[in-house]
Amino acid sequence: MSTKIIILIIGVLFILIALLASKKGSSKLGIPLGILGVLMMIYGSYSSDLVNYNSQIEQVSIGKKLKIDGPVNAVKVVSPIDKDSVDCRILTMGVYPEAHKKDIWVMVRPTDDRYYPQSDHTNTSYKREGEWQVVTRFGGDKGEAYDLIIYEVDPAASSFFSSTIEKWKEADDYPGLKLEEIPAGAKEVERLKIYTRKNCRGVF
Repeated sequence: MSTKIIILIIGVLFILIALLASKKGSSKLGIPLGILGVLMMIYGSYSSDLVNYNSQIEQVSIGKKLKIDGPVNAVKVVSPIDKDSVDCRILTMGVYPEAHKKDIWVMVRPTDDRYYPQSDHTNTSYKREGEWQVVTRFGGDKGEAYDLIIYEVDPAASSFFSSTIEKWKEADDYPGLKLEEIPAGAKEVERLKIYTRKNCRGVF
């Protein structure tokens, strides 16, 4: 459980205690606890995913698109394209062959040489009818270069990435993965060079 959720729960408890205290006529205890509880709930909700999720959906943009001709024989990125300049939060999209069964993960490697698996609330890329997509976030300076790497992964590797993201969220700390930490069941299928077209530092 993350610190922000704990703050929310404590805020609710303080409000309940304040209500009980006011019924018993103890306003000296009830009023300060009630105010503190409301402030904790406001802070907890506005700094947690409960509010941020909707704002993230509204701000997702789409980069330039690659035109695909003919049958799809492999997992391929359609947007953004190589050497594209993108916003801080984009929708990475692509295609996959009809018989493809593995999960698709998008990884961002900024200049710190760490690997950051990208996900929305489904973790793995959303797949349907030959197309896939995932929300992808960049957090560096304007013009910073990133490797955008696409992996197809087996169930064990997919589970590793999902649990890693959950641990990072709980700790509110995103240290990235070293290359040697990426499981053997993750196979790189495409790599693009992407640049940020605005300052994204501190956005997320």
